[in-house]
Amino acid sequence: MGFDVWMRHFKQGGLFVIVGLAQLTVDTGVFISITALGVPVAPANIVGRISGASLGFWLNGRYTFADQGQPRVSPRHLRRFAIAWTLLTCVSTLIMNALSAHFDLHKVWSLKPVVELVIAAIGFVVWRQWVYR
Repeated sequence: MGFDVWMRHFKQGGLFVIVGLAQLTVDTGVFISITALGVPVAPANIVGRISGASLGFWLNGRYTFADQGQPRVSPRHLRRFAIAWTLLTCVSTLIMNALSAHFDLHKVWSLKPVVELVIAAIGFVVWRQWVYR
């Protein structure tokens, strides 16, 4: 791999982290807010992830994985995103639900960002190699 390719990967990784932190903030904020109101963990996780994903799909397609400045936000990208996001959300929700069976809600709140960071690492590869290709 040439230097240009490494620099592109480095730039994409950096942008992905910035977008991911914004997504994580929205996702976790929504999750905490609605579970504090009494919504069960599993549906709250899905609503939180939808909130973060709405922001992330557009930002990643427009900036992170743009091709020579051209956004990659098409119906094809959205379909692929929806498939990958649904699978990753199922994994995230199963984990969060299992955690809620073993820990109190405050501990689950603190573990949410950790779970999502692991899911994001997997997601980066999926977004880069399949969704925004």
